[in-house]
Amino acid sequence: MRAKRSLLGIIGVVVSTLTAVLATGPARAAVAPGPRTSGHAHTATAVSPTISPATDVSYRTDDQTFTCGPGNLCLEVWDPTVSKWKIFYLYNCNRYYLSNWHGDGYYLNKQTGSVTSYLYDANGNVLRAFSPPQVGTQNWDPVWSVRNC
Repeated sequence: MRAKRSLLGIIGVVVSTLTAVLATGPARAAVAPGPRTSGHAHTATAVSPTISPATDVSYRTDDQTFTCGPGNLCLEVWDPTVSKWKIFYLYNCNRYYLSNWHGDGYYLNKQTGSVTSYLYDANGNVLRAFSPPQVGTQNWDPVWSVRNC
């Protein structure tokens, strides 16, 4: 009987811990303020920007161009771990959560139809809404999530 109670206690602790971790939402890394050169943010510890759920990505240097295929919302952010622009191709309709997105970047909306995309802050407030075709610059610091439909 004692082993049964101990096992139930361990399961209770694990469930409580998982609940606390999952309730906090996506993590955002703190960035040490620093000088900006060529529009790229510099951090004390370089961390690659990510998005969840995952999407196709590619990289380019300042002197290269890229194509954003029809049906995509393409987002571009500086990746300090490789010193290149990291491009995320958002095709599937979803709410995407950003991690380690800092500094100025770009968006290119090549979606088809009459879809509206949204950029949200940490509180879920809309920072920007736009429909295709649309291209622009964006400070990614206040953006926590993106909905491409």
